[in-house]
Amino acid sequence: MNHKSQFKTCPKTGAIKRRDFIKASLLSAGAVTLNSFPHHLYASETKKYATDQIVLGNTGIKMSRLAMGTGTHGINRQSDQTRKLGVKGVGELLHAAYDEGISFWDSADQYGTHPHLKEGLKYVPREKVVILTKTHATTAQEMRDDLDRFRQELGTDYLDIVLLHFMTEANWPTIKTGAMEVLAQAREDGIIRAHGVSCHTMGALNAAANSDWVQVDLARINPYAARMDGAVDEVVPVLKKMKAQGKGIIGMKIFGAGDLVDKVDECLQYALGQEYLDCFTIGQEGFHQTKDLLKRIPESSVRG
Repeated sequence: MNHKSQFKTCPKTGAIKRRDFIKASLLSAGAVTLNSFPHHLYASETKKYATDQIVLGNTGIKMSRLAMGTGTHGINRQSDQTRKLGVKGVGELLHAAYDEGISFWDSADQYGTHPHLKEGLKYVPREKVVILTKTHATTAQEMRDDLDRFRQELGTDYLDIVLLHFMTEANWPTIKTGAMEVLAQAREDGIIRAHGVSCHTMGALNAAANSDWVQVDLARINPYAARMDGAVDEVVPVLKKMKAQGKGIIGMKIFGAGDLVDKVDECLQYALGQEYLDCFTIGQEGFHQTKDLLKRIPESSVRG
């Protein structure tokens, strides 16, 4: 892999900056070792906050850097959030986070959290939050049915971002053609604002990078390659390619689906240091976790 494009040079001498050289060398070696983390290489000059308002790629959608994830261990239309907090509890958590400045809610049909977001919308103006959801629809009719059902479950006339959920096949753009065409038309009709995919293999991720249809990609990323689509040095160039195309990149599995809970600060600093990441989602099961992230994110962003 050629790393020259990643280097920033001194405007006077043309020399490669040492920090960028070391970062590229680490990328060549793959994931950061579990025993040490080069904090200084990912330290920002200015603090970044969970509540920073970012624009997602070329979509024009503006939301907070941190998303309220509602699908921890989400399967069979349940998640840790739905099991532990219930509809009212999740709604109150979303409301409390909104009051702190977090305006991005992450859900999915698979998590069963649409009614929980609807509860949150009792307290928060619809236009003030960005709602992302995900579908397993394949055919055009399945996608039309999902769009109608999702909006009814959420109590909203429109959806901000709809993703094809859990793509594993490299030829998913062929398999999902019917659903993709309906989503594209729904965007034209103002039913949704953007469409894309979440990927779970390198083949699927590469297909997303090569698809003009994809406007948003939900990507697994952390410095230790835990629960990722591939090695760090395989995944990062693909995400950079998508970012250069104007696609919005949302990070997930920032803590490796819980495998890296003893490396929280390192994982946060890594995510905050990736310029191709517009924002990221983290599952939260209580306001104490939200408050902890609100504190840790700015601290991690400048840790040297």
